[in-house]
Amino acid sequence: MALISATVLGLLVGSFLNVVIYRLPKMLQSEWRSQCCELLEQAPPEPQTTFNLITPNSTCPHCGHGIKPWENVPVISYLVLRGKCSACKGRISARYPIIELVTGLLSLFVIHQFGVTGVGLAALVFTWSLIALTMIDIDTQLLPDVITLPLLWLGLIVNHLGGFVPLEDALWGAVAGYLSLWSIYWLFKLLTGKEGMGYGDFKLLGALGAWLGWQMLPLVVLLSSLVGAVIGIGMMLILGRDKNIPIPFGPYLAIAGWIAFIWGDSLLQQYLQFAAP
Repeated sequence: MALISATVLGLLVGSFLNVVIYRLPKMLQSEWRSQCCELLEQAPPEPQTTFNLITPNSTCPHCGHGIKPWENVPVISYLVLRGKCSACKGRISARYPIIELVTGLLSLFVIHQFGVTGVGLAALVFTWSLIALTMIDIDTQLLPDVITLPLLWLGLIVNHLGGFVPLEDALWGAVAGYLSLWSIYWLFKLLTGKEGMGYGDFKLLGALGAWLGWQMLPLVVLLSSLVGAVIGIGMMLILGRDKNIPIPFGPYLAIAGWIAFIWGDSLLQQYLQFAAP
């Protein structure tokens, strides 16, 4: 029952994450636009209808048909409707049920690993946050502070309460995670005059350090580089992607961080056994 409940909860959260992934960047851009107008002493843009994570209700992107509750059941509604709007029959992207399904399966796996405990619930929040950050960064090359910073503080709090690593390791993990990429950023910029990554990447690695401890950071960086190389080369060879188009680094950090979160100790032990004389 616990595993079934975790899966259903994950599917529902995945449906909500679809809303967060689409709407949060637009909400931030609107806020930044208003702040720029205020700074430049210009008239703010005309107020639009309320737009947040709750309002307005979800609609078809093609015809504006309001999605009914029974049309918004995770995965099932998409399959029943055959991936089409019930009103205009326009094609709905398959990424929505994919995100729901991935969130459900990862939630199932997390509860299987940690059980229905405080640690298990914390691991769920960690997993859901990484899913949201991954997709937002893919879409917009943004890693919003409203997710990364609370994730960092939550990692410190969870480990203070006896979560995954000692608090001291978590504290220095947050510091080392942020400063390591910050240093690489400025070194690269001084040498080339270009920006190699965004500040959100520093904060995300700092958050991963707060959850995993400083000992896992080399593994996270190594895994993210490997994942990034494999995916990047695959996109160039299969999809013909231009190598000069920037690729967000956040998704690779998130994927590597989750792998290290679940299997980090086993991977390090296997590496030490392999490297031992």
